[in-house]
Amino acid sequence: MALSFRPIWFDSMGAKSSCVLVKTPDISVIIDPGIAIMQPSFPASEEKKIEWLIEGEKAIKNASKEADVLVISHYHYDHYFPGDLEVYRGKRLLAKNPNEYINDSQRKRADYFYSNLCRYFGGLKLEDLWREREAKKYSNLMDKLPIAVSKDFGEYNTRRKQLLEKGLKWFENRADMWNRSPKIPEVKFEDVEVHFADGREFQFGDTKIRFTGPMFHGIEFSRVGWVISTVIEYEDEKLIHSSDLNGPIIEDYAEWIIKENPNILILDGPMTYMLGYLLNKINLRRAVENAVKIVRKIDAEIIIYDHHLPRERHFKEHTKKVWETAERLDKNLLTAAEFLGMKPKVLEI
Repeated sequence: MALSFRPIWFDSMGAKSSCVLVKTPDISVIIDPGIAIMQPSFPASEEKKIEWLIEGEKAIKNASKEADVLVISHYHYDHYFPGDLEVYRGKRLLAKNPNEYINDSQRKRADYFYSNLCRYFGGLKLEDLWREREAKKYSNLMDKLPIAVSKDFGEYNTRRKQLLEKGLKWFENRADMWNRSPKIPEVKFEDVEVHFADGREFQFGDTKIRFTGPMFHGIEFSRVGWVISTVIEYEDEKLIHSSDLNGPIIEDYAEWIIKENPNILILDGPMTYMLGYLLNKINLRRAVENAVKIVRKIDAEIIIYDHHLPRERHFKEHTKKVWETAERLDKNLLTAAEFLGMKPKVLEI
C-alpha cells in the first residue's frame, strides 16, 4: 500500500494514547501526539506506569520528527502535548477548533496551549491576537443523529429523554459561553502554523486529509466534550482515525464509518473500566452492537481496536461479540500491541 501507518503508542502498550503515524508519498502525519499515565485502578505498579509513560512520550516525540503535519483531535492530555512546544516546531497543526463545541476544561487548556504557542514561536501574547466575535446561533447536534434519536430503548426511554433534556440545557449554556468568549485565531509564525480543522479538507499533492465536524466524545451531550475524526486518503486508499467516539456509542457515527468503508480503521472502544460509573450497560451494549456492525460491513484490511479498551483485564470479555464476529468473518481486528507483535500490557501483568 502507498498509504502506510504505524501505531506509535496506544493504551494496550501501557499508557493512555492513540497516537499513529500515517505516511503517503506526499506527506507524513502524526495524529494525536499526546500521552497520559494509566488510571489508579490499572493493575500495574506505579513504577511500571511511569516507565511506560516515559517510554511512550519518547516514542511519540521521536515519531513526530518524521511528520510534516500534526493533528490534534481534542484537548485531552493523552491527545496532545500542552507544554513541550518543540514538538510543534516546523509543523503544520490541524487542530480541533477551540472556540466552539468544546467544554469548559478543554477551553481553558486550549487557552493555555495557544498562549504558550504564540509566546514561544511568535513572541506575542494570545490576548493581543484575540478577535471579537459575532454572536452565532448553534443548532442542536441531535438533529444530525436521526438513527440515535429514533432508537427505541424500551424501559430506558423515559430516563434517556430526561438526560437529553438536561444535556440540551447544558449545551445551550456552553453555546452562550462560546459567544461571550474571545476568539482564538488561527496563527502562522515562521516555525509553526495552526489551522482549525473541524469539517474542513486539506490537500497535499494527491493526498487528502478530511475532518468531520464536531462529534460527541461518547454519549449524546457527553460532558467530556467533542472531538473531530480524521480521514486520510491517497488515490483509492483510505484511513480513518476515530478519536474518542467510545465505541462508537452513537449509531449514526457507526453508519458514517461504514459508509466511508476505510482500508484501515483506527477505532477507539468503550471505557469498560468505567462500567457502572461513566458507562452504563445500555451504552456498552450500543457500543458493542455498533462495533459488530462496523466489523461486519466494512472491507478494512486492518482494524485497530484499542484506545479506552485495554485499561482493564476483562475488556475482551466485555466486547466479546466484536472479537467473535471478526474471527468468524476472518477480519483482522487487533489491539495496537497485538499489531506490533506484543501482548496488551493489561493481559501481560
